[in-house]
Amino acid sequence: MRFMSSRSPTRSGWRRGGVGASSGRRPTGRPRLGQSGRVPDPGPPSEPAPEPAPAVDPVVVRRTAILRWCDLGQRFGYLCFGGAVLLFVVGFVVQFPAWLVDVIIGLMVVGSIVLLPAIILGYAAKAADKEERGEPSRY
Repeated sequence: MRFMSSRSPTRSGWRRGGVGASSGRRPTGRPRLGQSGRVPDPGPPSEPAPEPAPAVDPVVVRRTAILRWCDLGQRFGYLCFGGAVLLFVVGFVVQFPAWLVDVIIGLMVVGSIVLLPAIILGYAAKAADKEERGEPSRY
């Protein structure tokens, strides 16, 4: 017999008793199927129950999405204008090849097409947000 003590397995685990019972050692055998041998974590002490989530307003969700797209459009539009200015300086140094002029004009056209609605819709969404909060609109 491999484990010699007066401990005996029971249905709910190991019953303590006999030699070495006060040492606090676990038996050397493998844990039963489904038992890892670890004590489950009881979690944080007495936290209050979580509050229910507030109702999601679809108008606010849509306005947030519009603001996010407007911000992205403004960044892209200003990036196009910045690239056009940078390429204009490069073109000035290299005597404006025809392909470079085409790229500069293309960047300015794309930047204008993207930037105009992004600025207008951004102002509209910000004004609607301020009006909903009750702040005076300055637009």
